[in-house]
Amino acid sequence: MLTTISVRGAREHNLKDVDIDIPRDTLTVITGLSGSGKSSLAFDTIYAEGQRRYVESLSAYARQFLELMQKPDVDHIEGLSPAISIEQKTTSRNPRSTVATVTEIYDYMRLLWARVGIPYSPATGEPIAAQQVSQMVDRVMALPEGTRLYLLAPVVRGRKGEYRKELAEWQKAGFTRVRIDGEIHEIDEAPALDKKYKHDIEVVVDRLVVRPGDGDNSIATRLAESFEAALKLADGLAYVDPADPVEPHTPKSAVLGDHAPPGRIVFSERFACPVSGFTIPEIEPRLFSFNAPQGACPACDGLGEKLLFDEDLVVPNHALSIKKGAVVPWAKSNPPSPYYMQVLGSLARELGFSIDAPWSDLDPKVQDAILHGTKGKPVTLTFVDGKKSYDVKKPFEGVIGNLNRRMLQTESAFMREELSRYQSARPCETCGGARLKPEALAVKIAHQDISHATRLSVVDALAFFTDLPNHLGDQQRAIAERILKEIVERLGFLNNVGLDYLNLDRTSGTLSGGESQRIRLASQIGSGLSGVLYVLDEPSIGLHQRDNDMLLATLRRLRDLGNTVLVVEHDEDAIRTADYVIDMGPGAGVHGGRVVAQGTLPELLASQGSVTADYLNGTREVAVPAKRRKGAGKKLTVHNATANNLRGVTASIRLGTFTCITGVSGSGKSSFTIDTLFAAASRSLNGARILAGKHDRITGLDKLDKVIDIDQSPIGRTPRSNPATYTGAFTQIRDWFAGLPEAQARGYKPGRFSFNVKGGRCEACQGDGVLKIEMHFLPDVYVTCDVCHGARYNRETLEVKFKGKSIADVLDMNVDDAAEFFKAVPPIRDKMAMLAEVGLGYVKVGQQATTLSGGEAQRVKLAKELARRATGNTLYILDEPTTGLHFEDVRKLLEVLHALVEQGNTVVVIEHNLDVIKTADWIVDLGPEGGVKGGEIVAVGTPEDVAKEPRSYTGRYLAPLLERGKGSGASAEKEAAE
Repeated sequence: MLTTISVRGAREHNLKDVDIDIPRDTLTVITGLSGSGKSSLAFDTIYAEGQRRYVESLSAYARQFLELMQKPDVDHIEGLSPAISIEQKTTSRNPRSTVATVTEIYDYMRLLWARVGIPYSPATGEPIAAQQVSQMVDRVMALPEGTRLYLLAPVVRGRKGEYRKELAEWQKAGFTRVRIDGEIHEIDEAPALDKKYKHDIEVVVDRLVVRPGDGDNSIATRLAESFEAALKLADGLAYVDPADPVEPHTPKSAVLGDHAPPGRIVFSERFACPVSGFTIPEIEPRLFSFNAPQGACPACDGLGEKLLFDEDLVVPNHALSIKKGAVVPWAKSNPPSPYYMQVLGSLARELGFSIDAPWSDLDPKVQDAILHGTKGKPVTLTFVDGKKSYDVKKPFEGVIGNLNRRMLQTESAFMREELSRYQSARPCETCGGARLKPEALAVKIAHQDISHATRLSVVDALAFFTDLPNHLGDQQRAIAERILKEIVERLGFLNNVGLDYLNLDRTSGTLSGGESQRIRLASQIGSGLSGVLYVLDEPSIGLHQRDNDMLLATLRRLRDLGNTVLVVEHDEDAIRTADYVIDMGPGAGVHGGRVVAQGTLPELLASQGSVTADYLNGTREVAVPAKRRKGAGKKLTVHNATANNLRGVTASIRLGTFTCITGVSGSGKSSFTIDTLFAAASRSLNGARILAGKHDRITGLDKLDKVIDIDQSPIGRTPRSNPATYTGAFTQIRDWFAGLPEAQARGYKPGRFSFNVKGGRCEACQGDGVLKIEMHFLPDVYVTCDVCHGARYNRETLEVKFKGKSIADVLDMNVDDAAEFFKAVPPIRDKMAMLAEVGLGYVKVGQQATTLSGGEAQRVKLAKELARRATGNTLYILDEPTTGLHFEDVRKLLEVLHALVEQGNTVVVIEHNLDVIKTADWIVDLGPEGGVKGGEIVAVGTPEDVAKEPRSYTGRYLAPLLERGKGSGASAEKEAAE
């Protein structure tokens, strides 16, 4: 039996013929400097080969539906299992994807409400009972005399298929007509149906006219027999549709499928309210799906929200007057239109206000009239056309009414995009954000509909479903037992990986990389697989030290199920917990790609030349500063912030300091820092059109001149984007090459040296350097272009050289080499030096943006900002900049951030890394827990102040580090003095 995964001759990316044996069924951590080859070994070599071999074992038909991996550059690997990767970049941005749907909890909830739920009438609040045939007859007979009707049996509802066999059977049973997708046909003349599309088919059971009658031949007797036939045919359902055209405004009694006509009455043997006529056709899981037409709210299509024009985006600055451009979409129309100002001027004369007065000074009724119109009341509008003026008396539609009309009428994609900048998402007024039809929300368990359960946090939902059996009858409990077991297990897994604060209806797109990764991790534990190779990419991202223990216990549980768990990680606790550690290095990029140390923790600590071992042993460390900055004596204060889970938070940040916003996951750090502070500062200082989280005001912004948010979103979404293009260095490199004597003699302009446009690029591969060969059910093969041999440029362009290097050679250099190469060209050298300063010296100048990690992308952005001339009055906001950073990289990054502060700027960082927190001048600690139990200020002050606060989880983990740092700080001062 194989006991190790043996890798021989791995050369993917910067790996240098790596040979390594990884013990199976262990928790193995791969660590090392950023760019040392950790991901190249774990993901691009071991996972890629494991996945490729598994997929190749499937049939050719199955393979065409799966993502196929390329064979990595490795001699051979033995002992591989089927591999599953859990990365940070896997979260769906689809607004229909939520925490509950991703974890499959919602699938079980839909089944639970469908099988155990009791329908209630919205009109009476009473449970809905099954309808008897006699009640159905009475309902039809109560219609006006002379009403002509069709009685239909809905045999197919929103399903794909051709239904030729079924049509023949219905004809054999004596039925002659069917309604297919809203059109009535004789069965023998029915059109051929496309099996790829969904259809609605109703058999016409009877056609009749409502009129009173007596005896056995009465219409009621015939109707009862027809109802029985229809109910039998359609599994307890029957429709009564008017045979005459119905006025369009006639309300629909129920909407079923896409082809339901107005005036339809739905009858069910199962569920209908005899008082209001409210009917639920069938209680099946799809009724509770907001992604299916059977369950989705028709007003918002199951999204739970609508895009509406927002008053705060239309008039963002209340200090401006109308004349100065307070009404932004009319003031900045493209091209500028005098018509709008004439309308507002006329309105000012009519309503008696001044267009020179600040918006905030206008009467609220006047503001409402400007934005929402005169509500049908005519006003006189005066227009000037050349030298002529004329009056028009009509109701004023309002600015927002005008924007709505233009949005509906325009066919221009550009105009729609421009107008959408003034819109924001608001809860749907029909479903109140529940996403579902009234029929679905009428079904309840323990008097709660399904949307109530999805709005709970994980920890509250766990309590709700655990207690639910106590509120069910014996029969319901027996049905629900197995479903509840699955739901409670999955909620328990989410709770155990530190995600107890997440609401089940939270959309996937709003989750951080670490949160989405831990959700997938919880799902994998729920699957209970064994004998699998799991490869994880820094699962501790976004996790407070307090929650690390739960995460590590989860990883050990995955291992104990009989799996091999391979984790790329920098967290000290994870390294110390691992059964086996592999340290990559010794440097980054071309200086890395080797195994520096491997073995158990004691073996790692005893190894020589390992930077990781030095930090774990304490021979290297991020020093605690000898003194904290007091700042410039000025403060930036957010007053009464209530965004998301914040509970009236008022907190100050000292300007001219390095400030950390800390707290457990879900405590409100991003709500306070990004959604409130950055958004409000960006609107005020940068003129951005974004909505800030609810707060009263922010004081101190007048002391700043700009705010910059440096997040981890990609610097580009195509392979054509790279660090050189993002930082602007590529423009200067092209200008430099265009200025060389050889280029001047040939008449080459800077565009000649771009691989994105025709002229200088290789047209055989259109500047990609590779050709994509589609292989149908095998992975696409990328072959090096045989014309340019991967250089991306044509031969004539490559003949222009500087110091013997072409522009293709420059793009292939790493940042460190490029800084040395262009040392005589300050604009290029400075940008390269700044990339190297933030720890990206190993990255290639032309490296594709899609291959950069979130942490690397964030540092490229940081380098771009650092290369700009600092004003000394800038507010920098960073969200977990230590993502993907080794201890040594964190030390380098802190040097850069503290240098920014030394220039007088203010740096605010959301962070869990204790090495960063202990060097801060000021800390705002939120909590004490996550979600609804968070959102409060737990501690504010220096790290020493926070360490003394007993309620602060951050303080508890910080205290021992500060104690340990006192000695090292004192010795450092002594060494400096000597």
